[in-house]
Amino acid sequence: MDEPPHSLDEQIRQAIQRGEFDNLPGKGQPLKLDENPHEDPGWRLAYHMLKENGYTLPWIETRRSIELEYEKAIQVLQRSWNWRKDAAGRRGLVHAEREWQQAMQTFREQITKLNKRIRDYNLEIPSSQFQRRSVNTEQEILKITTSSD
Repeated sequence: MDEPPHSLDEQIRQAIQRGEFDNLPGKGQPLKLDENPHEDPGWRLAYHMLKENGYTLPWIETRRSIELEYEKAIQVLQRSWNWRKDAAGRRGLVHAEREWQQAMQTFREQITKLNKRIRDYNLEIPSSQFQRRSVNTEQEILKITTSSD
């Protein structure tokens, strides 16, 4: 039996992989989030003008950038693992294993940098509810190498 996900991010990621968000009503349509009940009414017009002109809060952009960087690193590592796994029955295993070791080293370096960005991001957000957990490098590698794909 699968171990339950530990973070909200992981729960959402797993739900996406299972396709649980594929057939939701309004899929592909923009969300209607015109009113923010938590914003200062005196700043409502300013926030509206910023939003209409394509601006957002810097920490939101940072979070998006972090998530994109994380997903890209995972995808590259997954491709490398798939190649290494496919080479297991062929003569190219030594080369594939060397490439896999290099891919893991590169991934570790990327995640070290990403975790620093996550720590910085967590210091600039307005509330702890928006914090992003650091990435456990070895746990991510283990997830990829033990997946049944």
